[in-house]
Amino acid sequence: MTGTDTKGPVIAVVGPSGVGKDSLMLALAAADPSLHVMQRVVTRAAEAGGEDYRAVTEAGFADLVAAEQFALHWSAHGLRYGIPRQIEDLRGNGQGVLVNLSRSVLLQAQQVFGALVVLSVTASPSVLAERLTKRGREDSAEVQRRLARARQPLPAGLRRLHQIDNSGDLSQAVAAARAVIYSAAAASCGPVRV
Repeated sequence: MTGTDTKGPVIAVVGPSGVGKDSLMLALAAADPSLHVMQRVVTRAAEAGGEDYRAVTEAGFADLVAAEQFALHWSAHGLRYGIPRQIEDLRGNGQGVLVNLSRSVLLQAQQVFGALVVLSVTASPSVLAERLTKRGREDSAEVQRRLARARQPLPAGLRRLHQIDNSGDLSQAVAAARAVIYSAAAASCGPVRV
């Protein structure tokens, strides 16, 4: 597609812990170099592992907020998260940007970014429980709390919300997500260069 004056979509990937959001985003970006994964800034220790994020202290995060370095920021589960303003540089090239967002910030993200596609990644409760147990970061009580949170609905009012089942082989979830992303681009959400 042509034209650099049209912003590409922000593709919000949401879902419960252990559902495979990061794996899905990385696989989507690997399958299509015009999709970019946006690194979040998080007030979590760098050695905590998990997703690829930029670790900062609480004070460092506050400084970034004061300097208006975030397009979007929020708090969840005792941590602070930020999406750097550089997301707009990528979008300005008409490219899609994949970003891991919290369900609590989706309506705000829709206002900020306009062209927002939400991929709600799900998996069966048994698959989620198995994945959470295998990664070993949560005790059994925390696994149960996370499974309960997984059943919470997304906020009403999202314009482009699509469910992606990641219970099975990742390639199936990637194919389903790609179909959504490219149909959303065709429906005037902004071009995704292919």
